[in-house]
Amino acid sequence: MSIWMAPMGLHVTLGETRDAEAMAKIHAAGFFRGWPRTDFEAYLADPTTTPAYVAVDSRRTVHGFMMLRLSGEEAELLTIAVDPARRGKGIGRALLAAGLADLMMTPVRTLFLEVDETNKSAIALYKNFGFSQIGTRKGYYPRPDGQAATALVMRADLG
Repeated sequence: MSIWMAPMGLHVTLGETRDAEAMAKIHAAGFFRGWPRTDFEAYLADPTTTPAYVAVDSRRTVHGFMMLRLSGEEAELLTIAVDPARRGKGIGRALLAAGLADLMMTPVRTLFLEVDETNKSAIALYKNFGFSQIGTRKGYYPRPDGQAATALVMRADLG
């Protein structure tokens, strides 16, 4: 099993079904329509198709996570979220670096994602990892006010 170092005394490791509840809580804190625990359990049950990475402390308390979906030479970053109390500390960067390191050892050569066009910190993170915008999806993200946000579609070529 691979383990990567992360800020604040955390480390990044592969997610397991026992992490589903914590992942659902963090996701709900970061997105208007958070995914339920059962969705995370289903994804975590098939790590060969939907690997997850969790940033955890020594007691395996989850402070952030990232999930991918693999399909041949392509992959999608399904979601990435960090506990609101720990945002801005480099945990998202550590999660993305761990996932990309693993992808380099697979047939995946292109990674796609969608990000809310107003999420400037996430966009900057993705650009720092070589992602570029290839399109938009209007009305992609629902918001509490009933308005839907536009998603930027981004791609990184992994070689």
